[in-house]
Amino acid sequence: MPSDTGTTEKAAASAVRDRVFLVVVDDSPERAVALKYACLRARKSGGRVALLRVIEPADQTEWAGVGALMQEEGREEAERLLSGLAAQVNEMTGGLPILLIREGDPRDELLALIAEDPRISILILAASAATGGPGPLITALTSRYASKVTVPMTIVPGTMDDDALERVT
Repeated sequence: MPSDTGTTEKAAASAVRDRVFLVVVDDSPERAVALKYACLRARKSGGRVALLRVIEPADQTEWAGVGALMQEEGREEAERLLSGLAAQVNEMTGGLPILLIREGDPRDELLALIAEDPRISILILAASAATGGPGPLITALTSRYASKVTVPMTIVPGTMDDDALERVT
């Protein structure tokens, strides 16, 4: 009688390989801490990193051409930023990240992406190092919108240094 042990092992290996650590690429200084944490976790567990950049929609202007140009410039800036971060991810993990650009409200787009993309396994965010609280996205996702987060969320202190990140990953 054939055993399904091989099938089970393949499924387990695929689940580890398919583990995707999502990092929101915003303009905060603690983004680097979240990215490094995600890369270390992905490297040590055989997973993959995904980078999400949400761009603000172009304001409604009288001139549609101006709005379209602003939208295109925003997308090009996001692509340049993600391209540079992709090189860092590749250097740290040995693999290329999944690059995602969406337009709209960061919280809404993040929640929509998590709901739509079954590859996303863990959301990695870094708390603000400032004294004003963890940051608006973390505050929203741990309070009013907590029930909409359908994957585990890791909140990394924004003040962690490289040694501390190595220890906890």
